[in-house]
Amino acid sequence: MSNIAIFASGSGSNAQNIIEYFQNSKNTHVKCILCNSLKAFVLERARNLNVNSFVFDRKGFYNENKVLDYLKSQEIDIVVLAGFLWLIPENLIKAYPNKIINIHPALLPKYGGKGMYGMHVHQAVVDNNEQESGITIHYVNERYDEGDIIFQAKCKVDSTDTPDDVARKVHELEYKHFPRVIEQVILKSN
Repeated sequence: MSNIAIFASGSGSNAQNIIEYFQNSKNTHVKCILCNSLKAFVLERARNLNVNSFVFDRKGFYNENKVLDYLKSQEIDIVVLAGFLWLIPENLIKAYPNKIINIHPALLPKYGGKGMYGMHVHQAVVDNNEQESGITIHYVNERYDEGDIIFQAKCKVDSTDTPDDVARKVHELEYKHFPRVIEQVILKSN
């Protein structure tokens, strides 16, 4: 059995999609949600889906081993970032080499890096008259959005699309592909 921990900072729609995808799996289980905000709706989703949650602050994440200790206590095999906005500290990267994956709402290397998340990305895509956007699923390293790419999927951006239109198209790709790619990564690592 492979145990997944999902890190999320906000609403948690991707986290819920992943949890539901693996609910009936005999090989993979979403064991917990980790969050850096007590107000994040993802915690409500975790409660509704009977998934444990763990909330931490900046000090506990960067200056202490609280998060790493919790992951080890939960026997976590793979960490998934689903809308988590903080840079992952070195102690977690070393403890989980090529076992932390992230989804980014653009076709990296375009529109990646610090501050490029959510609607900021979609606005930049529209402002630059891009003809396509999409998702990138990648391994996490010590820099924002620079880990090795695992998978990309594209969507067309029409000249009349607003950032909200692009967001809707990108979310569809996220929901369709992210759980399946996580499953493939787990199968490869076993």
